[in-house]
Amino acid sequence: MIKKSLTVLSISVAYFASAQDVSTIRNTVEVYSNSALNGSSKYNAMAGSMGALGGDVSVLNSNPAGIAVSIASEISGTLFIENNKNTTTYAGKTLNYKVNKTNLGNTGGIAAFQLNSSSPWKFVNVAVNYSNQSLEDYSETPGNSNLVYDIKDISGVVIDNLAFAGHAYNRYGNLSKMSVGVGGNYDNRIYVGAGLNFHSAAFDQYDTAAFTDKTNNTDVYNKQYTPFSETSNGFSATVGIIGKINHQFRLGAALETPTWWSIERVYSEYGNSTTGDGTYRESRNLSTPLKATLSAAFVANKNFAINVDYSLGLTKAKYKVEGPAETELNQLISNNTKNLSEVKVGAEYRISDFRLRGGYAFASSPFDTMKINSVPDNGGSANVGYDNLFVGKRNTIGAGIGYDFKSFYIDAAYQNVTSEYSSPFIQGSFANNTGYFSDQYVVNSDASIVSNVKNKKDNFFVTLGWKF
Repeated sequence: MIKKSLTVLSISVAYFASAQDVSTIRNTVEVYSNSALNGSSKYNAMAGSMGALGGDVSVLNSNPAGIAVSIASEISGTLFIENNKNTTTYAGKTLNYKVNKTNLGNTGGIAAFQLNSSSPWKFVNVAVNYSNQSLEDYSETPGNSNLVYDIKDISGVVIDNLAFAGHAYNRYGNLSKMSVGVGGNYDNRIYVGAGLNFHSAAFDQYDTAAFTDKTNNTDVYNKQYTPFSETSNGFSATVGIIGKINHQFRLGAALETPTWWSIERVYSEYGNSTTGDGTYRESRNLSTPLKATLSAAFVANKNFAINVDYSLGLTKAKYKVEGPAETELNQLISNNTKNLSEVKVGAEYRISDFRLRGGYAFASSPFDTMKINSVPDNGGSANVGYDNLFVGKRNTIGAGIGYDFKSFYIDAAYQNVTSEYSSPFIQGSFANNTGYFSDQYVVNSDASIVSNVKNKKDNFFVTLGWKF
């Protein structure tokens, strides 16, 4: 376990972690509290808004009562093609990074069991769903020769000057979730369900900066405790209900427990006074927010339906305290985050065997406006407030089509997902040995460089399914 304090710096009303790589904070939200999981093409086209409609195995991600709506068994598989682009801007310069990924994004099935016709319980259904997505995220900040860091010897004499030549955050790996659920149909009016969710994540994280010395040689520096690899497993449970108010209106509600994560990390440490440079291990336990979802649907007729979901985190993420690092991470989260919220709207229109679908989702940023000591383009430092530090708001637009061939069906969907956030780096404490390290020098800074990152994802999905 890293016992060193994070040395969370108190500035105005905000806290900022300077001693540990800030990707730990981002990953707490983006990886371990992730709500943007993939599903079937139908689910993705409707931006995941199916909480009061159900009828698709992917609804296990939001309301397990939705599986009880199905009156036939089915299995399906979804091909996921992701086009991910980061545009990073600093000091009037911009760098782009694109990555394309193709994988099996979602598979699942529902087994529908019709009960005795004299019983008010019409169906009991069992479902299994598996979703998988890439965690790859690379943002590279352009250099700025106006930012120069002095390197001093133990006597305080300047022996070199390092000009900032660029920075990169790099994460790659995968996040997956397997859900098992059971649902019951009571008198075709009330649908109930419960699910167990098994989460896993495995990724590598890098935080590197480049500096050019006075002889015009450029070296790459690693942030203390990076690179690191994490392998994690988590568990959560979900319960839900859907009720038909009349033939046209439905209401739904679901509650998902926190996801209890067990995180194993292998990290690099530099300049250890006892053992020198080396690789070490640590374990952490994290619980993500308890989440509630309320849904409403309007089914005009057999051809048109629209659904609205609203999800709200009822608690905040919390690490089990093993030392000062977790204490200060929890303090950062407690004092500077708000409850996660997301609104999703989705609709489907049927023309005989043909389907048209669309949806929109908006997820708020969990971070309050924070002031940190940051470096302007021309050097120096100043306290600056950011309303999208680490993670920004997320907008999702979905569209899709589908066609039923009697027992078989094929669906296709497109999603455009955008977000924008402020990305801080470079800050490190000399006293706590937490700067950026090369074989020759260590760079410490009391202030952060902050770049702007715009992320755009163009995702395509194709689902093949069989109902029986």
